[in-house]
Amino acid sequence: MTGRPSPIAFVIAVTGLIASAVAAYGETPKSIRIGYAISLTGPNTAGAGITVLPNYRLWVKEVNAAGGIMLKSIGKRVPIEIIQYDDQSNADDAVAAVERLISQDKVDFVLPPWGTGLNLAVAPLFHSAGYPQLATTALSDRAPELGKLWPNSFWLTGTMTAAAHAFVATISKLRSEGKIGNSVAMLSVADQFGIGLAKVARKAFKQGGFTVVYDRAYPVETGDMREVIVEVKRLNPDTFAAFSYPPDTMMITEQARLSNFNPKVFYTAVGTAFPLYKERFGADVDGVMGIGGWNAGTQASKDYFRRHVEMTGQEPDRWASPLTYASLQVLQQAIERVGDIDRAAVIKELQTGTFDTVVGPIKFKNNLYEDTWYVGQWQHGDFQGIAPVSLPGAQPIIFPKPPWHADADR
Repeated sequence: MTGRPSPIAFVIAVTGLIASAVAAYGETPKSIRIGYAISLTGPNTAGAGITVLPNYRLWVKEVNAAGGIMLKSIGKRVPIEIIQYDDQSNADDAVAAVERLISQDKVDFVLPPWGTGLNLAVAPLFHSAGYPQLATTALSDRAPELGKLWPNSFWLTGTMTAAAHAFVATISKLRSEGKIGNSVAMLSVADQFGIGLAKVARKAFKQGGFTVVYDRAYPVETGDMREVIVEVKRLNPDTFAAFSYPPDTMMITEQARLSNFNPKVFYTAVGTAFPLYKERFGADVDGVMGIGGWNAGTQASKDYFRRHVEMTGQEPDRWASPLTYASLQVLQQAIERVGDIDRAAVIKELQTGTFDTVVGPIKFKNNLYEDTWYVGQWQHGDFQGIAPVSLPGAQPIIFPKPPWHADADR
């Protein structure tokens, strides 16, 4: 990225009645001002535009339609006012935008950006300024440590090690049933997410008795996966796993179809749960595994799905979308229990409380939400959670993965 143009703020007066900034000391607040930096441009645009931004907008619309957030200190509800910046998928711009929200705009709360790297980049600023950070698109093995280092930060998608072990447990079960062998081919995007997940996966595969026959990292914004997939196909692995981001998840799957590479287990990471994935590949998604998942069978999930489609015109992703919306419910409930715009008290409530959400009850243990899905599989048009098997709604694995359809473009 060349140059760093100043981000443009879009101040959205969501009720049509909000005209003032934060009320001066002693005045009754006319709104709760909430800001965020999000990837409106750059390589993170797809992830942010599918997983995060629609849920921010849905939540604000629903809260304001109900009159706003209840503040017991003034005995009434106040609407939400949003200030939005484009972080341009860049850590420096994300930090600059969050700093501006806090120091210049003086917002009451800040919502997190999309992606592991950007969440880690802005976390020290959230901490130093005393703002709660509810990270729903960040997967890090440092999450338990970060929850102690930054007690204002809360991590909802778990750890890389847990994700790797859940996947290894999934394929170990298939092997114990005589359905697959030991060979694994692995790809990983060369950024913080892919490097970290590949590192712990190598160790987990070895501990599980699997043999990694192919292990290659590829640059962010890679333009062609054809040669890589041809190489992998030649090795004929039982299991293929790509620790990928949305653009490469799409590209890897497309190249696998074009090359008729159809291993017994086919796994891609971020983006697999996206509605765009199902739209692009149709019936060919059936049997594909990926990171995340959800329990589609609950009434709360069904209601959330319907409201999301009605407002945005698109389906949510079946992993971090409901978690993102749930994190906003958690924030709202914490503010309403405190009854005031008191960030320190809200953080304390987040640390200790239990919250009712679209994904079920959320309670943080050492600032980490542990009851999260790590492995999902497309089954009959929905991306169902399959691991950990202990979670409510966990579905049995569809095996073997059906072949790609003969009419796929080749």
